[in-house]
Amino acid sequence: MNAFILPLAIGAPQIILIVVVILLLFGGRKIPELMRGLGSGIKEFKDASKDDDKGANPDDSKKVPEENK
Repeated sequence: MNAFILPLAIGAPQIILIVVVILLLFGGRKIPELMRGLGSGIKEFKDASKDDDKGANPDDSKKVPEENK
């Protein structure tokens, strides 16, 4: 089982290598813009999930409409 988890272990050297590759690919000026876009996307996703949670109330399915009583 550890054979599957071991290749997925990310340490400090791997993170540094990933950051360097991203800097080389996108450049220093583009990174803040990309992070802003990522942050706003995550915020929109969280807001949408909260809206879905409010709309999906399990008690609503048990209520009988007034006109059918």
